[in-house]
Amino acid sequence: MEKVIVTFALPDERVDISVPGAEVIPVVTHVGKACSALATMRAVLQYRPRLVLNVGTAGTLRHNIGDIIVSRHTFDRDLVKTQLPGIRYDYCQDDELPWRLPSVLNGKEAWEGDFTVNTGDEFVTNVADTAGDVYDMEAFAQMLVCREEQVSFMAVKYVTDIIGQNSVKQWADKLADARAALTDYFGKYLK
Repeated sequence: MEKVIVTFALPDERVDISVPGAEVIPVVTHVGKACSALATMRAVLQYRPRLVLNVGTAGTLRHNIGDIIVSRHTFDRDLVKTQLPGIRYDYCQDDELPWRLPSVLNGKEAWEGDFTVNTGDEFVTNVADTAGDVYDMEAFAQMLVCREEQVSFMAVKYVTDIIGQNSVKQWADKLADARAALTDYFGKYLK
């Protein structure tokens, strides 16, 4: 039976996900790129999954609270600042996935789109000078692990806050909404 690792940064972000024909292994990675990379690598080496599905919450500058963004492109906002030759700060997973999932924008399915998760080691509370659809603290690190170990990767992020508008409080207040919406989302699209 195929294995799918589903990663969550925090226990409060965890939702039950069922994938037909696959064993689902939930992994709480903790916050930040280092913790996330370590936990993801351990799980990948132990279980040898077909896919790592990173599920969680994120802030945005471009979308609306309640939108769900599906991304296979990640960007490291910390590394881009170095501007050193040979340092990669963005990756796009280009292999075949076992299934497709749509983003949901303003309640409507968006099957097409090149959405980007912008990852860094700080919780973004001010308008950032880097690109991205949603901002988190784990996806880029997990993408690196998956690329190294030749495992497919996908991030699914629920937008909890608009950056610069009291993001920390909004994020905490929206966790229950995020869990409910993501539970419904996966129940609908992973039948």
